[in-house]
Amino acid sequence: MKLTGNTILITGGSTGIGFAFAERFIQAGNTVIVTGRRENALQHAKEKLPGLITLVNDLNHESERTALFDWVTANYPEVNVLVNNAGIQQRFNVLKADAKNGWDYFNHEMTTNIEAPIQLSMLFAPYLAAKEEATIINVTSGLAFTPFAIAPIYSATKAALHSFTMSLRHQLSDTSVEVIEVAPPAVNTDLGGTELHTHGEPLDAFADGIFKGLEEGKKEIGYGTSVDRLRMSRDEVDEYVANMYKATKNTIE
Repeated sequence: MKLTGNTILITGGSTGIGFAFAERFIQAGNTVIVTGRRENALQHAKEKLPGLITLVNDLNHESERTALFDWVTANYPEVNVLVNNAGIQQRFNVLKADAKNGWDYFNHEMTTNIEAPIQLSMLFAPYLAAKEEATIINVTSGLAFTPFAIAPIYSATKAALHSFTMSLRHQLSDTSVEVIEVAPPAVNTDLGGTELHTHGEPLDAFADGIFKGLEEGKKEIGYGTSVDRLRMSRDEVDEYVANMYKATKNTIE
């Protein structure tokens, strides 16, 4: 992927990992568009990065996903990079979850984390394939490879997005579109709630590490603890997941 001269759409780009990516892409000489559900967060992001283009958009609704595609391609037809970054994480105990009356809460996580990036990839792929150079970056997680038992839906959606990304890469291999997967470890952001990831990798160090991977032309980029997890054997995965659950299960009891 070339790192300058692009027009880049980043979903969920007002805070956290998405904003850190936006900041680095702008510094590298790109036009960057970010979306998010909260207008105040987008405004705050724009105050920090005056060159940032923002759009309020709720990926939980199919109509807004198609409207996003129409708006971007009409107003910024030179767009050639899609970064599917938006995601939410919910931690819960399945024995206490109200899957009858509270299903919308759980379904929202699946819609945002897997339905939205798949549809956006399918909407943009034909458009991007007509470009001389284009890229789709899907942000999954180290938890796509070693599920976090107390965040079961999040882990499952990221595993599904990893699988979809592999298939997408093969299907687009004869086109101009590169398909890249970024699989973060725990990063110190507000994903899932404030102070849940304070133990994670520092955000700036993580983002710099991912950009180093992009510069090196990697198709699958991990950082910190997620690097080894991308290639663990099944036995290693089972042990890792069991140990993680033992260490965290009391937080959802």
